[in-house]
Amino acid sequence: MKTFSHLLKALAWIAALLFFAAGAMLTYEVTARYLFVAPTIWAAELSQLCLIWGTMIAMPWLLEANRHIAVDVVTDRMGPRARTVCRILSMAAVALLSAFVAWKGGGIFLDSFERGRTTGSMLDMPTWVSELAIPVGFSLLLLQALIELTRASGGHDDADNSRDGEVSA
Repeated sequence: MKTFSHLLKALAWIAALLFFAAGAMLTYEVTARYLFVAPTIWAAELSQLCLIWGTMIAMPWLLEANRHIAVDVVTDRMGPRARTVCRILSMAAVALLSAFVAWKGGGIFLDSFERGRTTGSMLDMPTWVSELAIPVGFSLLLLQALIELTRASGGHDDADNSRDGEVSA
């Protein structure tokens, strides 16, 4: 599990770089379009690709680091046992949803890959490049949800013990 945790942290850093690259590309596009009246054919589509991949590969790290959005007004008022049950149920729901989306997303990716679909834009990129991010990201999220489910089931509810200290490299 430690190796998987290191992989997730590396993917989170890659996601951060992808978000930075998307911002840089969009800044360049706006500057080129409005200042020099010379729009690009690549900036919008490639920045969108960076945002999709960055989001998908960052999801499992966010779950591991307990940095996802949570509405804990109810669970904070529960006892430890009820909180653990809620954690188990929520991780089971995340795992089931992730498995379903990874499976369906994999089918969409394979269909696009086999048919050779493209975006239809001036760049005309293959659509499978962006569609592959869905099964990859949700498969990784499924694995992390199963790890979190195992932790919660074993009485190691790490959601209460902040793992936020793992953020810095």
